[in-house]
Amino acid sequence: MARPKPALRTTASITTAVVLLAGGALGAAPAATATPVPATAPAGTTAGGLTFHDIPGSGGITLKGNVFTPAPGTPAGAAAGAKHPLIVFPTSWAMPQIEYLAQAQKLADSGYVVVSYTSRGFWLSGGKIEVAGPPDIADASAVIDWALEHTSADPDRIGMGGVSYGAGISLLAAGHDPRIKAVAALSGWADLIDSIYSGRTQHLQAAALLGGTGLVTGRPSDELTQTLKDFLGSDLEKEPEMIAWGKKRSPATYLDRINANGAAIMMGNAWGDTIFPPNQYASFYDKLTGPKRLEFRPGDHATAEATGLLGLPNDTWTSTRRWFDRYLKGERNGIDSEQPVQLKSRTDKGYEGYPDWKSVGAAKNRIPLDGTKKIWGGVDSGANGGIAILSNALDQFLKLPPMVSVPLLPRTFASVWQSERYATEQRIRGTSALHTTVTSTKPSGTLVAYLYDVGPLGVGKLVSNAPYTFHGQTPGRPFPVDLELFSTAYDVPAGHRLALVIDTVDPLYIEHNPTGAQLTFSSPGTDPSHLSVPLREK
Repeated sequence: MARPKPALRTTASITTAVVLLAGGALGAAPAATATPVPATAPAGTTAGGLTFHDIPGSGGITLKGNVFTPAPGTPAGAAAGAKHPLIVFPTSWAMPQIEYLAQAQKLADSGYVVVSYTSRGFWLSGGKIEVAGPPDIADASAVIDWALEHTSADPDRIGMGGVSYGAGISLLAAGHDPRIKAVAALSGWADLIDSIYSGRTQHLQAAALLGGTGLVTGRPSDELTQTLKDFLGSDLEKEPEMIAWGKKRSPATYLDRINANGAAIMMGNAWGDTIFPPNQYASFYDKLTGPKRLEFRPGDHATAEATGLLGLPNDTWTSTRRWFDRYLKGERNGIDSEQPVQLKSRTDKGYEGYPDWKSVGAAKNRIPLDGTKKIWGGVDSGANGGIAILSNALDQFLKLPPMVSVPLLPRTFASVWQSERYATEQRIRGTSALHTTVTSTKPSGTLVAYLYDVGPLGVGKLVSNAPYTFHGQTPGRPFPVDLELFSTAYDVPAGHRLALVIDTVDPLYIEHNPTGAQLTFSSPGTDPSHLSVPLREK
């Protein structure tokens, strides 16, 4: 028997608005994208050092691609007939094949053959959108096969990389094709379910953006259409199928294969990524056994790489080129002797190096969550995580994260706990963890936890947040909740305090609070509630 649908008071309007916003931003997509491109389309069109090609993909489809090669007669081009390391870039979700032109040119100028292709189902590439499914993984290998046959690519020096969708496909391909020796996965995912369904809560705006832009710029497969419908429809009977669908598309599922193949893997992400939050990258990084590097910077989804795609100076792309130079060319450029975990705090105080992820935030500040607090569900208190892509980009460039007046938050709909004022700066690094006891009047519900930096006037700047949804609880019976907030690096000034706020509605997520639901947060003496905040050791 299907579970009754939750009271989603604002879901429909928010979903529509987000899809229209995404579609409007890409409204110039030609109508021709609705029809697969035949394999007989012209190939080999030349534009200076760049050539455009029709590349055979898996299953008989045609992928639209381009190739950069080192110029003959230059030091990078070397002698005629020489082999060059190969880098393959699948495009990001909804992006055409020209996405990587600026970076591909720089790489070709330094001696690489670079092949970029529009991922299947998008724009003029054939097939349908499979969301990094088996056909996409097979496409990556097919493009490598084609490059080895039609370019000066060296079969022993092959790398893959990309942003977002291209990052996910590259990691998956590294677990299926042992020819891949190095990967640069930027703003991607390791666990698709933990990205858009963390805390058993649908990330509404993220899913709507992906679905909307996919519909505008490509041809979603029937499986994707049904999965997205089930996901947004909150049908618990479909949950096992959705999880299995996501697991098949998660690099974490193929961790053993990736480790066995031994590719050198660099991963980069933004602290505020609302599509693929950083926690799942950090967890995956810890389990890799080959050469590896992890970089986190301020921003939202793909904003850390964006200026580099325009050809401007960019730290992420500089690291990417150094990574490929080390593991495809064998250059001793020092990147493998640096601390492998590189973080940049949201206050832009420069980079910090750590030997591993567990060393980040090794010190802990335990904030007790005393007392009993009760709130009504289904009403937005005013505390929220902002707007996907926009809010954390404003934080990245203008230092304007989502803010709220903590004293004015309605305690009927939001529970609030505050620390003491700190005499010294608190450098938060890593993943804050909430432990509390919840009693609900209904078997299902959603809560969202927010951590704020609160100044002298009571204005709170968002440090981190995370959602949590429960089903099947006995009304009136307490149960424990353990929730990891999204990882971050944030410096709390001296004289400020931290505030934990919990409410039940956030436009970023689908909420599952039945009408009239109440949540009570308590701190039993045998199991006290607390928030553990990771700090950089002095």
